[in-house]
Amino acid sequence: MSSFDYVIVGGGTAGCILANRLTASGKYRVLVIEAGGEPNGRWIPIPAGFSKLMVDKRFNWGFKTKPEASTYNREIAVPRGRGLGGSTLINGMIYVRGQPGDYDAWSDTGAMGWNFETLKPYFRRLENYAAGDENRGHNGPMHIHQVSERFPLSTAFLEAAAQDGQPYNEDYNGEDQTGFGYYQVSQRDGRRWSVVDGYLKPARNRSNLTVMTHAHVLKLDLQGKRCIGVTYKQRGAEFRVKADIEVILCAGAIQSPQLLELSGIGNSDVLRTAGVPLKHELCGVGENYIDHFATRMNWRMKGVVTLNELARGWRLGLAVSEYFTKRTGILTLGTGLVHGFVKTDPQMTTPDIQYFFVHASYANAANRVLDRHPGMTIGVSQLRPKSMGSVHIESSDRNVMPAIRPNMLAEREDQRCIVEGMKIARRIVMQPAMSRFVECETSPGDKARTDEEWLEFARQTGQTIYHPIGTCRMGENHGSVVDSRLKVHGLTGLRIVDASVIPSMVSGNIQGAVMAVSERAADLIIEDQPR
Repeated sequence: MSSFDYVIVGGGTAGCILANRLTASGKYRVLVIEAGGEPNGRWIPIPAGFSKLMVDKRFNWGFKTKPEASTYNREIAVPRGRGLGGSTLINGMIYVRGQPGDYDAWSDTGAMGWNFETLKPYFRRLENYAAGDENRGHNGPMHIHQVSERFPLSTAFLEAAAQDGQPYNEDYNGEDQTGFGYYQVSQRDGRRWSVVDGYLKPARNRSNLTVMTHAHVLKLDLQGKRCIGVTYKQRGAEFRVKADIEVILCAGAIQSPQLLELSGIGNSDVLRTAGVPLKHELCGVGENYIDHFATRMNWRMKGVVTLNELARGWRLGLAVSEYFTKRTGILTLGTGLVHGFVKTDPQMTTPDIQYFFVHASYANAANRVLDRHPGMTIGVSQLRPKSMGSVHIESSDRNVMPAIRPNMLAEREDQRCIVEGMKIARRIVMQPAMSRFVECETSPGDKARTDEEWLEFARQTGQTIYHPIGTCRMGENHGSVVDSRLKVHGLTGLRIVDASVIPSMVSGNIQGAVMAVSERAADLIIEDQPR
């Protein structure tokens, strides 16, 4: 049986960052075990390729929620990246830090030492952002750029927001998140910039780093209350590998709790039902599931060319030519063009709604098929939902997907917030700068006039925007899974570093938060080793 100092389970965002940081000194032998493969898909480097990757089983685990009454018993897709780079291979590339209060809330609720002032240097350390002031990082491994393309409808939308009294915000990752402007994305020279590009590639020539792909970890190996390694399957055969110092679980908010439970770590009732012998009782595993819920409002446009037309026929041919000769144009676009962070109540101190504006609309959102008529979409998402759900195994078979029950829109505040957010979006589109381009609102349109009708629309059509967190919550109190140094409570030799440890939702896309957590985790891990 081979052995390493550290065995990292999962080659996604956290796994790639830890692989780089833990091997930098040359002191430690590190193994990364990834169930997927190398990030070799032709669509991965092309930003607009996210629409293809979201439905590609090679790079997406393809999880789905269990039907729930609050969302009309629909199965809702929960894409998670598969392969080195994890979800940074398939996401919309939007980079958001969130609000300082998000991180201060972590510390206030039991994650000791995890506040914004502590994490701010780690945001700066990871960022390579040309603009911004001293609060932003300018030499980090992750290239961050403001969306460079400009279109008549995006200009009109910003003008309409101003007419509605909303401020313009050049850098929502700066001192204040409030306002409208162009999104920042993880790209370089018109290409997707993933954690593989920023962290893993620079480390792969180090002799103390081993990266293993197409290797499925079956369970964590325990010896009493110590995790001593993992058992994995590769090319049909089972193998074991030993961790001399620690196993670091970086499988994400869905698969980290799944793997804990398959290993006998979790709530005894859940394990008994699934047929897994209990090895370590930890009631919080798989609980505290939180995700961003979003509705998508659509309009049919007139007098303007939108992405719907630009992405087909001869115009698409021109766009492809422009991209491969200049690295500009519509193929550099991800899931959002213009951002908006607004307060649904003027008395609030910070925004509670996020908008994703793009001059495109889907005839079939699940299959990423655009409308044939000119269209635009505003995604409306509550920043800090209060509704919580769970993810648990239902079988001892690793190949059986865990049961994801997000419990979305369960809380009255979440219902109020999403309804008010949609009403404000409609109000902005009705401003003179925008209304002249609008032929009609196609979704929800006349079906939503009262608050009850707005909520009905949200329940019928809303989706997640793929930001699950919290299922191995960090804290020192009951129900937490890891402590403030990310060690699993009651066990030695095992840490968790990924979105699952985030105790409460951050205000916006979570990629930035996961990267900052991983950067700090690397420091904590190294600090804990004898000098």
